[in-house]
Amino acid sequence: LPESTEPPKQLPPPEVKPVEKAPPAKVSVAQHQKDGALALLALLQREGRFVDFVRDPGMTDAATTDADIGAAVRAVHRGCLKVMEQYLSLEPVMPQDEEAKVSVPKGFDPSEIRLIGEAKGEAPYKGTLRHKGWRVVEAKLPTLAEGVDRMVIAPAEVELSA
Repeated sequence: LPESTEPPKQLPPPEVKPVEKAPPAKVSVAQHQKDGALALLALLQREGRFVDFVRDPGMTDAATTDADIGAAVRAVHRGCLKVMEQYLSLEPVMPQDEEAKVSVPKGFDPSEIRLIGEAKGEAPYKGTLRHKGWRVVEAKLPTLAEGVDRMVIAPAEVELSA
């Protein structure tokens, strides 16, 4: 074959078509909040057996001793605290010590401060702080996987025998 002195012809680059991705499913704010609440409840159950503890009829049975309840509470508390520290950052709504005398300003946000007792006249109100309240500063809840039944807080556990 005779050798060609012409440089090899360049082929045009292949046509690349962008892959069309389906837009993510839109989730309503209400569904997002519900999913977050269910995820948190599932975490509290997984780490602290919170649902088991609350639903345990023995906790309201007069025959259950305070020592038995105390032992159960310690394990539940440890697990639930772990979840809160890992997934939530909280701060008090009012930083003062409980039982301190406080003033509630005019125009206060009723979602932040609940008045107990009879409010006479207009704010500012003076009173005793009974509970600081809690505000979520940051929530880092895991995203629930698609296809997972969000209503299952904890799966049934079956130990297989040999």
